[in-house]
Amino acid sequence: MTPPFTTAEAHLRRMADVLDEARQDLAEGVPPMSLLHGLQRLIPCECASFSELDIPTRISWNDRDTPGGEEQGPMEEYWRWRHQHLQCEQVSRPHDTPETTQMADFVSAHRLRNQPIYVEFLRPFPTIADVALPTAPGRTRVFQLFRTDGQPFKDHEMTTLRLLAPHLYEIYLAAARRRRTPVRLTRRELDVLRCVALGMSTPQIAEQLCVAPSTVRKHLENAFGRLGVSSRTAAVARVFPEYA
Repeated sequence: MTPPFTTAEAHLRRMADVLDEARQDLAEGVPPMSLLHGLQRLIPCECASFSELDIPTRISWNDRDTPGGEEQGPMEEYWRWRHQHLQCEQVSRPHDTPETTQMADFVSAHRLRNQPIYVEFLRPFPTIADVALPTAPGRTRVFQLFRTDGQPFKDHEMTTLRLLAPHLYEIYLAAARRRRTPVRLTRRELDVLRCVALGMSTPQIAEQLCVAPSTVRKHLENAFGRLGVSSRTAAVARVFPEYA
């Protein structure tokens, strides 16, 4: 007779089921919506979301939410009071591996509720857990879980997110690659875009590849044309989503 599962074993099986479901979800959208719903089942919350944001241009190019996420305030209030959003400031710092935080790491729910960032934008969610994925400098790429009760996420819930984080990144990358239209670039164009993805400037790329800066610019121009984009950031996002 097979012994019954312990509570911990049962939870690990639920985690594996959520990941397996998301890996098999080939529907359009990055990441699969089944992953957000799965996270919401594993860690009860009012809303689960995923967003990608370019901070210098203030452009949000990917927002996915389970029902309830639309309750937050307008984005202009986010930008107005973003300096008070300490968790977001942490998320936007460069990192090479997924990072997991919650709002309570930075400010108590009581104090947060008295700040404009909450009143004008975050309301009614003083409790937020984040899994921030690696991305290019000046960008954020983050899973978020929102609660209204003001109580911090429990240790075992944050441990669940930390264990899931590398798998969430893997699923994100797989979905992003599926969405891309294959484009054939030359080896040198790919070399240049790899350098761009690493944050190198045109002179730095020229020195790295032992070519003239004008040659780098020409390779970029050709790559932009093949990819149908007009910026370095967009080109990197198309070819190397893990860096974008």
